[in-house]
Amino acid sequence: MYTIRLVTADELSGSANGPDGPDSLDGLLGGLLADTVGAGASVGFLSPLDRAAAAGWWRALAPDVAAGRLLLWVAEADGTDATPSGSGSASGNGNGRIAGTVQLRPAATANGLHRGEVAKLMVHRAHRGRGLAGRLLAALESAAAGRGLRTLVLDTETDSPAERMYAAAGWTRVGTVPDFATDPAGVPRATTIFYKVPTETGAGTGDASLR
Repeated sequence: MYTIRLVTADELSGSANGPDGPDSLDGLLGGLLADTVGAGASVGFLSPLDRAAAAGWWRALAPDVAAGRLLLWVAEADGTDATPSGSGSASGNGNGRIAGTVQLRPAATANGLHRGEVAKLMVHRAHRGRGLAGRLLAALESAAAGRGLRTLVLDTETDSPAERMYAAAGWTRVGTVPDFATDPAGVPRATTIFYKVPTETGAGTGDASLR
């Protein structure tokens, strides 16, 4: 079973357990990010990605989380779905393991307050193939609708598994941009732009337990 919940700024900054420690959320998310980049996903980083540097990137998001400029969810797995030890995704609270994450950044401009951008949807390789990415996305969409957001946008690498997942989840392709970003190996790749009108599904903005 997976529990999807919002992350607080204190957790992300490492103030509870110390930054990048064995029990710090920033360190655990750093391990997840390094695993995602190592698997070849285009999420804004080049490979190899140092875990400590990845943890620092997460900590730098804490002010935006504290100010409400960024909403960040994690999916924690219980013992049944937990990843093998040493995977770098053990949960800091002892109740599970970090299996995935996703972010929502509401627009800040006066004429775009109805809009939000989805980013950094990631699932650890040990947890893929179980529909967790779709569940994270559904939780975000429901929360966005509950906040009054009427339009969500995102971009992802063209012809990637992520592109197929977004299309299957009901997102609408706007178009592609050639050579928009490189993959982790530094090879330029096209990017596909998507949008969706979110609806509330009952997942809510807080904790949701999902199998």
